[in-house]
Amino acid sequence: MERTDTTGLTQLGHATTAPASPEEAVLERVPASYPGADYLVRFTAPEFTSLCPMTGQPDFAHIVIDYIPGEWLVESKSLKLYLASFRNHGAFHETCSVAIAMRLVELLAPKWLRIGAYWYPRGGIPIDVFWQTGTPPEGVWIPDQGVAPYRGRG
Repeated sequence: MERTDTTGLTQLGHATTAPASPEEAVLERVPASYPGADYLVRFTAPEFTSLCPMTGQPDFAHIVIDYIPGEWLVESKSLKLYLASFRNHGAFHETCSVAIAMRLVELLAPKWLRIGAYWYPRGGIPIDVFWQTGTPPEGVWIPDQGVAPYRGRG
């Protein structure tokens, strides 16, 4: 089993502080160990937080990111720090959700990527945001994201 090349990484294995904003966050990548194989990578962030741009009140989401790597994998510590950078960032649900996906696409050039952002209700209405790059390659097992639609207490 070969070891992934981690030269050039600035956050993994080092003490780091959470970035103040998504624009300041540094997303890093490592070479995919099996660039010719089609397989799914999933990241789940069940406690994602951002701020309403109008009221400054916190918004919460359960975010699921699925992608089929090309030449690159996202380095998970940098992804965690990037997602944490939204904690004090004011933006609408749709903007946060699609911005995360587009930033990953820009960094990784994956064969396929989708994001499911399941936002908890505010003002009585949950807003779920879904985006993907296109049709996934045939033959790849892509499980359901496993997040039930919001049903309230009943």
